[in-house]
Amino acid sequence: MTYRFFTPNPAKAATGLTAEVYRQLWDDFIGPVPTFQALSPVPEVLAATWALMREALLAGDASRVDRELVASTVSRANRCRFCVDAHVMLLHALGEHALGEVIAQGGTPPEPRHADLARWAEASRSPKAAGWTSPYGPEVTGTLLAFHFINRIVSALLDPDLLPGGLQRSPLVRSVGGRLYAKTARGPKEPGRGLSLVDADTTAPPAWAGDSPVGVAYVALRNAATQCGDLLGDVARQTVTATVRWEDGRYPARPSDWAVDLVRDVPGTDRVGTRIALLAAFAPSAISVGDVALWRLSHPADADLVRLVAYGAITATDHVAQALASAHL
Repeated sequence: MTYRFFTPNPAKAATGLTAEVYRQLWDDFIGPVPTFQALSPVPEVLAATWALMREALLAGDASRVDRELVASTVSRANRCRFCVDAHVMLLHALGEHALGEVIAQGGTPPEPRHADLARWAEASRSPKAAGWTSPYGPEVTGTLLAFHFINRIVSALLDPDLLPGGLQRSPLVRSVGGRLYAKTARGPKEPGRGLSLVDADTTAPPAWAGDSPVGVAYVALRNAATQCGDLLGDVARQTVTATVRWEDGRYPARPSDWAVDLVRDVPGTDRVGTRIALLAAFAPSAISVGDVALWRLSHPADADLVRLVAYGAITATDHVAQALASAHL
């Protein structure tokens, strides 16, 4: 597994909040996987991302199979090959070998309920165009939002291959890998533990979440990642927000050219940062070594790159969440 722009510190060297997050990852997941290590330069975003994924995907009473189906289908809609492969493997871990392979091949699940769930997850990429909302509970809905954010982080900061040479795209490797994680994947997780890692917020949790810990975790992530936009000026942030709203998840045909055109009216000092944030929202794998090199001329720290990507990712994710908010008015 290789990182695209920097190599995080080894997990064993973690201290403070990062070490606490890694302890929960060992207890409740499969350890500090690259997704979370890539976020480690910004511990408050790392903690909130883990809290949301834990409370939405892993804890509570909703079907874990349904949630893994949502995670893998959203990942497919966002073209995050790494996340599709990882969560297809977890479907194998849950004994859903046929379902996992259908998703891996880009197909529609044969069972009508699963097909409806997959269509719903797929449609969330462009929520306005689809008139999208959620008939599902907080864990399933929260899983969808968690992976809109995680997909973008992963596609921006990690290489797409989960295993050397793309081995994870072999059905046999997926099946064997799934069996290795079966015990971890199937164990029950107590809701709420992830919230110990994030700041309690006085903002009311979103209506779609009810009194579930998922809503508290989502607000924590939204707050932490939105604050990362402070790296950019007002015009730059308005450009990112407005573009996310009007483009509504449309995948640009030529992402690099598209992003260059959009930042022409942004102040010169903010152009490269705005370009990276826009690509993080729409086509994160198109962020290039050249983009990052230009950004590092004024912001050399790994943490600032992670913050910038997180800002673009949460802007896109919250566009989906806003569709839920308007449906509950």
